Amino acid sequence: MKHLLTSIILITVSVLSVSAKGNRALDALMERISPGLSARVTVRLTPGPKDRYTVSRKGKGVEISANNISSASVGLNRYLNDVAGVQLTWDDMTAVLPDPLPLPEKQLSGSTDQNLRYYLNYCTHSYSMPFWDKARWQQEIDWMALHGINAALAITGTDAVWDATLRRLGYPEEKIDSFIASPAYQAWWLMNNLEGEGTSMTPAQLRRQTDLQRFIIKSMRELGIEPVFPGYSGMVPHDAGQTLGLPVSDPGIWCGYNRPAFLQPTDSKFPEIADAYYTEQKRLFGQAKFYSMDPFHEGGNTKGVDLAAAGTAIDKAMRKASPGSVWLIQGWGGNPRKEILDAVSPEHLTVLDLHSENVAQWKSRGHRRHPWIWCMLLNFGGNVGLHGKLDYITETFEEARNSATPPSGIGLTMEGIDNNPVMYELAMSMPWNEGKTDSRQWLKKYAATRYGASSETVDSAWSILASSIYGAPAANQQQGTTESLFCARPSDNPVNASSWANAEPYYDSRDVIKAAGLMNSVAPSFKQNPHFVYDLIDITRQAVAEAGRLEAKNFSQAAKRGDREAYSKSAGRFLRLISLQDSLLGTMPHFRVGSWIEAARSSAATPDLRDDMERDARTLITTWGGRQAADNGGLHDYSNREWQGLLADFYMPRWKRWFDERLRLWDSGKTPEIDFYPMEEKWARATGGYSSAPQGDPVETAASVIATLASMGY
Repeated sequence: MKHLLTSIILITVSVLSVSAKGNRALDALMERISPGLSARVTVRLTPGPKDRYTVSRKGKGVEISANNISSASVGLNRYLNDVAGVQLTWDDMTAVLPDPLPLPEKQLSGSTDQNLRYYLNYCTHSYSMPFWDKARWQQEIDWMALHGINAALAITGTDAVWDATLRRLGYPEEKIDSFIASPAYQAWWLMNNLEGEGTSMTPAQLRRQTDLQRFIIKSMRELGIEPVFPGYSGMVPHDAGQTLGLPVSDPGIWCGYNRPAFLQPTDSKFPEIADAYYTEQKRLFGQAKFYSMDPFHEGGNTKGVDLAAAGTAIDKAMRKASPGSVWLIQGWGGNPRKEILDAVSPEHLTVLDLHSENVAQWKSRGHRRHPWIWCMLLNFGGNVGLHGKLDYITETFEEARNSATPPSGIGLTMEGIDNNPVMYELAMSMPWNEGKTDSRQWLKKYAATRYGASSETVDSAWSILASSIYGAPAANQQQGTTESLFCARPSDNPVNASSWANAEPYYDSRDVIKAAGLMNSVAPSFKQNPHFVYDLIDITRQAVAEAGRLEAKNFSQAAKRGDREAYSKSAGRFLRLISLQDSLLGTMPHFRVGSWIEAARSSAATPDLRDDMERDARTLITTWGGRQAADNGGLHDYSNREWQGLLADFYMPRWKRWFDERLRLWDSGKTPEIDFYPMEEKWARATGGYSSAPQGDPVETAASVIATLASMGY
C-alpha cells in the first residue's frame, strides 16, 4: 500500500514522457552538453512501471532505451561516464566529445525501485540559489536530470503567491512588505521561522520571480522532474489576529526572530485562507503533484494547537486544491509530530528523512506506516570544506533498502551546493546499483572518469582523503564540514566557526596536506582538465585550512604557557596562512566572493535594488541578520565561506584585531573583550569592490602554496 501512490505517479510521468516534446527536451539537453550530440544518440522511450534504461550500439551511434525521460537521462549520464569518460557536475556541465563517438563494448543497463528521487532543501534556495538567473537554473535542472532526480523543491515565486493572497484577504497593503522575505531569506520565511527579512520585494521584483518560476517549472517538467510547491501550512502574518480578526496562536521565537502566527486549524477561516492561497498559486503556476509543508519547524510552539486537526486541515486543503497530490514533510528535529502523522493517511503523506546519513529517524523513531525517503544532508550553511562518510553512506543506504520498512526513494537535502561533488555523485549512483555499492572501487572509477585518465598518484591522494576527511565514522554527527578556523570569531581556543557545528576530531590534518601534495605533483599532466583544476584548488584550500587548524593549536598552547614570543610568532603564521588562502582562491571564479555579489546585483529587477541585493548577499554569509540574530540568535558565521575577498577583508581583520589586542594586554593578564559585530556589520552593509574575474594561474599558485606550507613545516 505504501508504494501505491508513488507508483501511480511514476506511471503517469512515464506516459507523459513518450511525447514528441519529451524527445525534444532530451535533444536540447544533449545539445547543451555538447553541440551535435543529439544527432549521434537515439533515445527510445517505452512506458513501464519500473525505472530502467539500457545503453547500446546502434550502427555508428548510441541508443538509449528507457521507460521515461528521467531514466533515459540517467542512461545518458551512464554512457558519458562509463564509455565517453566524461563527468558532468556543478563545476562544468559541458563536454567536448570525439567524432565518431566511442561506442559501448557491451550493453549497459540499470534499474531502480527507488521511485521518488528528491532534490533540495528549503535552505538550498537561500544559501546557494537566491540570485540565480534562467541560465544557471537550466544548468542545475540539467544536473538534476542526469542524476535521476524526478522531484525537486521549487519555491521561487512564492513571494508573488503570498502577495496576491494577502491582497485577496484584505491585509493592509502597506504591511505586506514587512511579511514577505527577500530571496536570500525566503527559506526560513516559508518554513515559518521569520517574516520580512531582507530587500523589499517590489512589484518589478515579484514579476521577475514569477517569470523565473514559470521557466523553472517548465524546464523541470520537460525533463521529467516534478516541481514540489510550498503548500499552505497555516502560516499567517504575526498580526493577523488584529488586522484580519483571525484566531491564531503564537509559535514563538526562532534564533532571535519573531515567527509568523499560526492559524488555528479548527476554525472555519483555515480552509478559506488555504483556498485563497492555492487559488492564487494555481493562477500563477498551476497545480503540483507534490506539496511541501513543515509546520512547527525547529521548535515552533504548539501550545494550544490541536496537532491532529492541523494535519487533517493541511492535508484536506492540499487535496482539494490538487486531487491526488502528496504532502512531503521534512523529518527534522521533532518533526513531523506523531499526531500529524497519525491524522494523515500514508497515501497522502511521505516523510523526507532529512539527515539519514547522520540522524536516521527511520531507525530512531520510525515514520508510523508512512512512506519515507532516505536523504543525505551533508552540507550546512553553504560552508566551504571537504567532508563526508564515503564508506558509511553506502552501508546505511543498503541497510535501509533491506529493512522491514524500506525507503520509497532517495534524496539530496543539502543546505548548500557547489561543494563535495564526490559525495553527491556517489549518493545518486547508489539507487541504480544492485546490492551495496563498493565505495572504494567506485572512487577509483570516479577519479578516472572525472579527470579523463587514471593515475596511481591521483588514486593514492583520493585513498588518503577517503580514509581521512571523507571517512567520518558512523557515530560522527557534526553539522557538515570541520569548519575552517580562519572563518571563526577569534579567541585563543577556536573550535568551530558556527554555533551548532559541533565538529569532532576524526582525521589527521596532515593526511589532507599530504593528499594535496600528491595532487599537486601530477598537476602538470592534468591541468587541461577543468574538473582536476577545480579539485586541485579545493583540496589545496583544505590543506591550507588544516595548516590553520594546526597553527591555532600552537597559539592556544602558547597562550596557556604564557609564552608571548611564541604566541606572537604563531599569530603571524596564522595571518600569513589566511593571506595565502585568499590568493589561492582568487585564481578561480568559483571561490571568489565577487561571483556571489555579482549574481546578487544582477538579480535585481531594477537598478535601485542592486545595492540592497548586494547587502543581502553580504549579510547572509557573515552576520546572517542584525545583531539580535547574529549574537543572541547565534547565527553569526553560520553561513561562513572560505572565499577570496571575504578572507582578506572580513576574516583577516577580525583575527588581526584579536591578536593585536591580545598582545597589547599580555602583561596585564587580561583577555580581550571585543564586540566584533560593528566591524562585521560595516562590511556587510558596504557595496562594491569585488569581481568574479580570476587572478593568477591556479595550477602555478597551488604549487606555490604547497611549497610555502612545506617551508613553514606543515
